[in-house]
Amino acid sequence: MSQQKALILGGRTGLLGQAMAHTLAREGWSTLKPFREELDFFDQKQLEKYLDRHEVELVVNAVAFKNVARAEDEQDQAYLLNRELPRILGSVCSKRDVYLLHFSTGFVFDGEKKTPYTTEDRTGPATVYGKSKLAGEKFLLENSWEKLLIVRTSWLFGPFKTNFVHKILDMAQTKKSIDVIHDQVGSPTNTLDLGRYSLELVKKKTKGIYHVANKGQATWCELASESISCAGLNCRVNPISSRDCHEKAKRPSYSVLDCSKFSIVTGVQVRPWVQALRDYIYYYQDRV
Repeated sequence: MSQQKALILGGRTGLLGQAMAHTLAREGWSTLKPFREELDFFDQKQLEKYLDRHEVELVVNAVAFKNVARAEDEQDQAYLLNRELPRILGSVCSKRDVYLLHFSTGFVFDGEKKTPYTTEDRTGPATVYGKSKLAGEKFLLENSWEKLLIVRTSWLFGPFKTNFVHKILDMAQTKKSIDVIHDQVGSPTNTLDLGRYSLELVKKKTKGIYHVANKGQATWCELASESISCAGLNCRVNPISSRDCHEKAKRPSYSVLDCSKFSIVTGVQVRPWVQALRDYIYYYQDRV
């Protein structure tokens, strides 16, 4: 039997894209990660020909404009990547009945809850990043087909590319103390876990919106402290308020995700973020 083929947008350089490529390859998939010179994701006809020529069965969209602060100033670029690209992918994949795995974010919510967000909760993003990601979701859902899967996730860390945890550990090696925000709460998530869990949904031929993240919650300050402790470094973490950062974007104060729907459908229990963090630091942290 021939290998199943997956086109992974972001598979060469992205934090999540590379993790997805790694996960799919380990599961026996043939992974396609074309350079921009090989495939213009925004050229619908070129994309259609590429999917047909390579007989692609799964498209993974791990590309996004992720810089929350910069999105406030670069709105056109944020909407191009976060809304227009999903629209194009949805049009191409739906016509060919190709499975599309699209990643979104907990920032589509307003952050006013104090309990984990479910897929049924009302959205209401406050940032351009969140609004543009939600717009991408809506475009896809307006033309939904049986092989559309949207996975919302949160606070990613993992191998293959620099991320928040990696930056914290770099600073902790040379500084006696660092300042980290203490009044934002989210679901820290290992990209390799996210890749494995998302693939479980694909195997089940699941459609619709799912929340997938590691279990538990933390502030940025707690995530930084746990990272430094796991790495055995001697650096103090000073908690500071979001107001002290003077960022243009007002990030949600609470973006923890409820993953119970995922567990019910797949039978898989997501593991705690602390365990996932330790695995990253002990085994993968140097792979960037």
